[in-house]
Amino acid sequence: MASTHTPAHPAGPAAGTQLLDHPGPNGSEARDSAARGSDHAGAAGAAGAAGTAGHGDPFAPEVESSRHRLPRQTRGASPLLGVTAVAATLGATGFAAAPPAAAPAVEAPDETPVALAADPGLALAARIQQQADSQRTAAEESARLQAAQEAEAKAAAKEAEAKRAAEEAERAKAAALTLPVKDYNLSAHYGQSARYWAHLHTGLDFAADTGTAVYAVGQGTITSAGWSGAYGYRIVETLPDGTEIWYCHLSSIIKGSGEVTSGQQIGKVGATGNVTGPHLHLEVRPGGGAPIDPEPWLQQHGLNP
Repeated sequence: MASTHTPAHPAGPAAGTQLLDHPGPNGSEARDSAARGSDHAGAAGAAGAAGTAGHGDPFAPEVESSRHRLPRQTRGASPLLGVTAVAATLGATGFAAAPPAAAPAVEAPDETPVALAADPGLALAARIQQQADSQRTAAEESARLQAAQEAEAKAAAKEAEAKRAAEEAERAKAAALTLPVKDYNLSAHYGQSARYWAHLHTGLDFAADTGTAVYAVGQGTITSAGWSGAYGYRIVETLPDGTEIWYCHLSSIIKGSGEVTSGQQIGKVGATGNVTGPHLHLEVRPGGGAPIDPEPWLQQHGLNP
């Protein structure tokens, strides 16, 4: 008996569609083979389902051959379309892989120290240069110290020379003699005789007004000062060589003891003692002995009374 059953669904899906392509290890050919196998399996399943339904099984569910299948795409489309769609779907749901982080930049180390350390020749040259610099620095410092010492020695020598010159000038000044009175007249010389002298005149008389300053002839020490009979007020000065200088007939004594310098005032002209008028009677006694003529002695020391 001929069957009048008409299949609920055609044997296969509509022409021009295929299952979603999935890339595989074998490329597009594997995808095509899988699609063709799926088509044949779908067709067989559909035929079986149709036969069962034709036999009137009331409890068998209707089988739709196209359930759980995606529409087939045309083979002319790019094989990567499915991959693109999946990637878009994953990106939309937030499961797309984040782009890889950029690798941190690695700075190249300075190779100069490594090269110097690795190259014995460069290291030796650096040591030699360092030694040369140290020697040059030491030489410069030594020269500077030597120059400073020489300058200091020259300054010390100059100072010592100046000090020595000053001392010599002071000694020369001290050794130099000066006249005992500055404004005077010679009224009597050594060896003269007169009726009012008991003996020959033993000194040189410098006539001047009373109160005229009397100066030390040279540097020395006053060994005696006071009243001395016919000499009136007298000062005895002893010079460094032992010569005694007598200053007689003074009106007053200013320096009665101690050391004196040449030209220092020690008294004043007067008329005390055995005199006929105010004057200074000056005697010179070498070694503290007998008096000598004061005039040539003064001339020997550069003085001209």
